[in-house]
Amino acid sequence: MTDRPTVVGGGFPSPRSGAAWDAARFASLRPARIGRRFAEVVVAERERWSLWTPVGLGTGIALYFALPFEPSIWLGLACTALALAAVAVARGRPAWMIAALACALVVGGFTVAGLRTHSLAAPILVKPLRPALVSGRVVESAVRKGGRRLVLDRVRIDRVDAAATPLRVRVSVRRADPVLAPGDWVSVRAVLSPPPEPAAPGAYDFARKAYFARIGAVGFALGPARAIAAPAGRAGYDWRAAIGRLRHAVTARLLAGLDGQAGAVAAALLTGERGAIADDVLAAMRDAGLAHLLAISGLHLGLVATILFFAVRALLALSEALALRFAIKKWAACAALAGTFFYLLLAGATIPTQRAFLMSGLVIVAILLDRTGVSMRSVAWAAVAVLLLRPESLLSASFQMSFAAVTALVAVFERYRDREARRVRERAPRRVLAYVVGVAVVTLVAGLATAPFAVYHFNRLAVYGLAANLLAVPTTAMWIMPWGIAALALMPLGLEVLALAPMGWGIDVVIAVARTVAGWPGSVVLLPAMPSAALVLAAGGGLWLCLWRRRWRWLGLLAFAAGLASAGLTRTPDVLVDGKAKLFAVRTADGGLAISSLRTARYTGDVWLRRNGQAGARPWPGDGPGLRCDAIACIYRSAGRVVALVRDGRALAEDCRVADAVVSAVPMRRYCASARVAIDRVDLSCAGTHALYLEESGVRIETVAARRGDRPWSRRRGARC
Repeated sequence: MTDRPTVVGGGFPSPRSGAAWDAARFASLRPARIGRRFAEVVVAERERWSLWTPVGLGTGIALYFALPFEPSIWLGLACTALALAAVAVARGRPAWMIAALACALVVGGFTVAGLRTHSLAAPILVKPLRPALVSGRVVESAVRKGGRRLVLDRVRIDRVDAAATPLRVRVSVRRADPVLAPGDWVSVRAVLSPPPEPAAPGAYDFARKAYFARIGAVGFALGPARAIAAPAGRAGYDWRAAIGRLRHAVTARLLAGLDGQAGAVAAALLTGERGAIADDVLAAMRDAGLAHLLAISGLHLGLVATILFFAVRALLALSEALALRFAIKKWAACAALAGTFFYLLLAGATIPTQRAFLMSGLVIVAILLDRTGVSMRSVAWAAVAVLLLRPESLLSASFQMSFAAVTALVAVFERYRDREARRVRERAPRRVLAYVVGVAVVTLVAGLATAPFAVYHFNRLAVYGLAANLLAVPTTAMWIMPWGIAALALMPLGLEVLALAPMGWGIDVVIAVARTVAGWPGSVVLLPAMPSAALVLAAGGGLWLCLWRRRWRWLGLLAFAAGLASAGLTRTPDVLVDGKAKLFAVRTADGGLAISSLRTARYTGDVWLRRNGQAGARPWPGDGPGLRCDAIACIYRSAGRVVALVRDGRALAEDCRVADAVVSAVPMRRYCASARVAIDRVDLSCAGTHALYLEESGVRIETVAARRGDRPWSRRRGARC
């Protein structure tokens, strides 16, 4: 009689056995059987397949932006045609159909992103421009501390050909005519330059954002901006300018009706204009985990829709004839839809507000059709609409955090919908407790869902966000926003002050909560830059967990946790040098960065510190033995390597002999042939900020130009490269 091996979990034989296998159990391990089991689970989830549509589109869009070169638009169109042909051929074979559809979505997202990029091609300033007279029409007029930031279109610039003139220009002005508003024509003398590149490899790329906004130059004014008459033939009605003027007027009324920071926060809540908020208030809101209240999103549009719906329905119910003869619920839904659309336009139609309006609109349409509106499908189709219209938004923090939060919240809502329905019928005290618990759950779920994106984009986590939100969210929902809507309704009558005063009381409470919580010890955790692969892993795990319904969804927790864990494996640079050779940074013994100047290139230095998870710079030249400086150069030692940071060409002769890498603020090609790595001012000008990693095997270099690739928004036109 043959002994059978002992079988352990999962059907695998124990290593101690050498006897014959059980044929039936062996058959259960065959790949074909495992594949059939997997197919059965996938088929059982078929009602959730459509939810992966935006994921497929987003994958294609991400692949497009990850390329180091600009692909041919014809390549994308050809691949899309092939994918659609594959879908047609695969009809009647479910497995092949699913695979073909997935490929079609990915290729479709890739193609949509390429078409969008090519459709927005516009001139970009080649090099910095000395003071020149700039004129154009104001399309945005944003309040900023000490002045305004104007975005102009229909631009004319002295000494610049019309064919090379950017379609839009952004100019910061300290003084401007008080009547300047969107639609006005202005003239200003300004210093202009191309949109700035990232401050470090992998950092935020403003130039890419400017490309898709068709902003080809940025700068600052040397004098006041003056209103001028519109050029002949260029005057006329523009609905976008009309909406901009309305936003401008409402913001001015809010700032005038409420003194201090209450007015600035009110403007942020109602028009999306945050430029007047003081830095200390912004920092407190951010550190307390309340920054989401200042960015108009699903919370705000949902509150507006809810308040309008119940207010209009209550007013209509006062008439017995209307209430008994007509469907006043649907009338109220129509009023709420119109009101939220107006609020969308008033808030500037940002990505979070677009997503929130689409979802709110689907909920309202569901009310009109007597259906359930809050579902994961509404989130999915809102994401599809945004990605098809503005595929570049996938890369923005607002898109990622907005959809991450709402996806996680809807997933929780779908799971516990029946339990909440029973809770609504309970007595009032339990309803209050249920509301408090609901706010806590919403805050916790949204915080967990957005944590990877907060670390990736902002390198910080608010530790006490739950406590702050338990007080601030109910205050905003039940007091501030109702009074804000009342203020907007009373504004045409000039009576908005009646509603702004109580609104300001609530805002003062929220600011006090933010300052108190932000002042608690350890309220914020600063973290180093998170690699993109870790974010993709965490996001993929979160989607797997939220979009599926069966037990296999819990596998997403493993991927989510692995993504968060791998974020801590990031290695930050040992040496950083900016593209103008004005700023240096080196790593100290405790892992911090010492920066050569706290005044020169302050924005670049702040980005370096933030990406290192650091609140302040270490003193230069540093306390440790790794860095030694004199008047013309510095020598930095780490991991057995030597790096020379040269400010003056007189140091090259000596430093080139002893250093593994030489970084020079002056050209040095013929002076430093003996160095293994030689980077001079020309290299820095061509490739932007350099990050050096010192390893036993040598010196590894990353540059801004290498990370960005050769794309329409990153080409260094006219550079000596």
